[in-house]
Amino acid sequence: MERIDHMEHLDRQLVDELTQVARETIREELREQTRKQRRTAMLYAASGALALYAGAAVAVAAGLALGIGLPDWAAALITAAVLGVAAYLVRRAARPHPARPGGAQGPLAGSAPSGPSGAARPYPPVPPMPPVAPGAPLPRRGEAPHGHGVDPRDPHPHG
Repeated sequence: MERIDHMEHLDRQLVDELTQVARETIREELREQTRKQRRTAMLYAASGALALYAGAAVAVAAGLALGIGLPDWAAALITAAVLGVAAYLVRRAARPHPARPGGAQGPLAGSAPSGPSGAARPYPPVPPMPPVAPGAPLPRRGEAPHGHGVDPRDPHPHG
């Protein structure tokens, strides 16, 4: 009996050691992945900041170029208006467009259908009638389709 208790103790000890090794290995892998992702995020942030300054420099250059033939205030106003229109167009392109009932846009035109809150539905719309086998007569409105020669209990109908 003592031998069995001793074996259970060794088994428990082995399981605890294996669990500890697995935890340490996973923890080290996650640290390494986090380190890489943090570095990538910092590089993206730096890239975005540099792009912002580059855009500002282009806006200043455009304003100065317009300032050659116009008063400085007019050049600044035109530059601000152009940047405002560009920002509006980019924001509008980022938003999903709601489907128009009479237009060419809709679920079949490539845009995602949107619900009442403007968010995309997590599932496709339900068809008004269940699908009918090719060649079968279409049921009348309000009438259930007939399963001609189809056994409803058969989980794999061959048709």
